[in-house]
Amino acid sequence: MELLVPNFYCKFFCRLQPWPEVVDRALSHLNTDIYNLLQGPSEFSITGTLASWDRKEDLVKIKVPTLIIGATYDTMNPEYLQWMASQLENSSSVICPNGSHCAMWDDQLYYFSKLIEFIKNVANQKEDAENLDNNLFV
Repeated sequence: MELLVPNFYCKFFCRLQPWPEVVDRALSHLNTDIYNLLQGPSEFSITGTLASWDRKEDLVKIKVPTLIIGATYDTMNPEYLQWMASQLENSSSVICPNGSHCAMWDDQLYYFSKLIEFIKNVANQKEDAENLDNNLFV
């Protein structure tokens, strides 16, 4: 763990220095027993129970508007996140160009501008659908 923070986490988990207090606070409450059970002891190879957990086939069942957010320096592969979004009927993906796994902190302007844009688009789609429904009965 001593080597992970300066050499891996600071590049791919949260790129801000120092980390925001809320990130430190959240990690201070991490239950390592549960994390290791799910993930395994290494960040580089999943050997825990999640190693055999695969829900890819269920992605097509998700019909609600969905935004997949990742980042260039994320621990999640941006190409995989884009593939995931392509499997959902009503989705889009955003890759924050300067962010990491904590892009909501280290690429805040981009992250939140895209999140707000998505929310507004969903709200407009709902409003358009309601107007269409109302016009059917005029």
